Amino acid sequence: MSRETGRKAIASNRKARHDYTILDTWEAGVMLTGTEVKSLRLGRASLVDGFALVEGGEIWLHGVHIPEYMQGTWTNHAPRRKRKLLLHKSEIEKLIGKTHEGGLTMVPLQMYFSDGKVKVELALARGKREYDKRQDLARRDADREVLRALGRRTKGME
Repeated sequence: MSRETGRKAIASNRKARHDYTILDTWEAGVMLTGTEVKSLRLGRASLVDGFALVEGGEIWLHGVHIPEYMQGTWTNHAPRRKRKLLLHKSEIEKLIGKTHEGGLTMVPLQMYFSDGKVKVELALARGKREYDKRQDLARRDADREVLRALGRRTKGME
């Protein structure tokens, strides 16, 4: 019997880094059914509309799409059902306190297998305004241009 080791990415939410300013991240386990895990092993999931909410002292992941497993039977899962996140009580209390501050939300950044178990990288984030997004794009373009100029200079092209 071979055990999985290491970290294998399933899905990532690149849009979250564009739409939000990431303040802090946590790794959380996810409570899944068997057909969900089989579907994830095929690398099928979407985190784009995902977010996490606190309900009854627990954190639940909403809006994450895990398509039905094709070989599944009547026991197949609902693709967009809410899923419980597994965190330590102290981490949950910290997240509850920070989300009640106002303007902060929890978004999934990445879903992956870690030693055979499905994990989610959960971020505490603040939404960016339109001008913040434009400033980030301008800064990234300027940095890229500086690196190009340095590269040309070191190669002796200028």
